[in-house]
Amino acid sequence: MADGEFPAALEELMELLRKLPGVGRRGSERMALALLRWPEDKLRALGALLTALPETVGYCPECGALAAAGERCRICRMPGRDRTLLCVVEEPQQIFAIEKSGQYRGLYHVLGGRLSPLENRNGEDLHTDSLVARAASGEFREVILALSADVEGRATAVYVGELLKPTGVRISQPALGLPAGASLSYADAATIGAALAGRRAM
Repeated sequence: MADGEFPAALEELMELLRKLPGVGRRGSERMALALLRWPEDKLRALGALLTALPETVGYCPECGALAAAGERCRICRMPGRDRTLLCVVEEPQQIFAIEKSGQYRGLYHVLGGRLSPLENRNGEDLHTDSLVARAASGEFREVILALSADVEGRATAVYVGELLKPTGVRISQPALGLPAGASLSYADAATIGAALAGRRAM
């Protein structure tokens, strides 16, 4: 069906769905038409969840991971974590990838992105002030910069590493297993586990 042949309400829904990562015109059509077949109670439940999302989900005030709004995340609250290890990641979803490896039992810090001159993202956009403050607190013996192995990830690691040097904390990076140019978000658990186990000092 050509553009504009759907009813206006469906066209508007498709336009919104296309703003999701990886969703194109055909994908948005399939999703919108599938939602049209849902019973009314399921659609209302979905609408209520989406409407409440900003009030129910937020970011951990300690590490920046996803958490219930106004609360610390599950990992920061979890007893038995090694509170002398701090793993720095770009985005909250990368925490889930590392946790699946089963090789890391420390805490996390989410930068909230990485350096990207093409997208006008510089160091001011990253959560580095709170990271430096945590590293300078004396609570951590090592900070692991588990950033993507592509050009932007490596540039961010160098930038963050320089900021952390005055704190005196040991700085390391994952080593074996992560191919050059790869995003940490798409690496499998076994590869991440091997990389963390073989991490090297910066």
